[in-house]
Amino acid sequence: MAEISTADVVKLRKSTGAGIMDCRNALQEADGDFEKAVEIIRKKGKLVASKRADREANEGVVLAKTSDDLTRGFMIVLNCETDFVAKNSDFQHFAESILELALEKQPEDLECLKNLHLENTTVADAIVEQIGIIGEKIDLSFYQKISATQVTAYIHPGNKLASLIGLNKSVIDPQVGKNIAMQVAAMDPVAVEQDQTPKHIIDKEIEIGKDQARQEGKPEEIVEKIATGKLNKFFKEKTLLNQQFIKDNKKTIRQYLQEIDKELTVKGFVRYSLSD
Repeated sequence: MAEISTADVVKLRKSTGAGIMDCRNALQEADGDFEKAVEIIRKKGKLVASKRADREANEGVVLAKTSDDLTRGFMIVLNCETDFVAKNSDFQHFAESILELALEKQPEDLECLKNLHLENTTVADAIVEQIGIIGEKIDLSFYQKISATQVTAYIHPGNKLASLIGLNKSVIDPQVGKNIAMQVAAMDPVAVEQDQTPKHIIDKEIEIGKDQARQEGKPEEIVEKIATGKLNKFFKEKTLLNQQFIKDNKKTIRQYLQEIDKELTVKGFVRYSLSD
């Protein structure tokens, strides 16, 4: 049996992120062979992953960040099983490393991000390794990017909710973008403007409006009109530019932006909340 030094254990821990005892045990099983020990730890991760595949991973972190020139924004969601793990600094650091990789490589979609190389392995395999180290199911469940003339990222305290917004023009005051990003985070709009609202959402709201009118005993000939009225109210409450500004409910988001610049508007946004 090869003698396992503390330096070897530390080296393996630095390479894999596994715990001290897991590293020592892996080195002993590998009879001191470093590469074999790495493989043992990775196999352990796959074993744990297969055992926990049916577990719910509803906790985690939502992270967002912009490029240095503020023209691109990126968001990821890394899930785990418990809030205890979500608050763990190693887990958060791992999530941040994935976000930084997305920022650098700008992958097209979630699958492309999972296939990118993170240090000496892919993101997907690195997640499996982390499952073995942490002992919980971990899943990279969401990735999205946004491009605009100026992009702002907002992460709500606790890392459970984040948003990205893109403006059509650059503004000097960074608080403007932050205000809009906070608005998106707090008010959860379905679209920037009425005409950008997905058809399935409109159809659903019309049906809800009709059902409510019928339950209230309204005549069938005015049910459609009532539903349309309710839909217009929905647009005011759920489309970003028409929402009341959370910092000043006497004006809409559109009015707030036009006070800064008549042509200033929002081109798009991304929002994710673990509580939704």
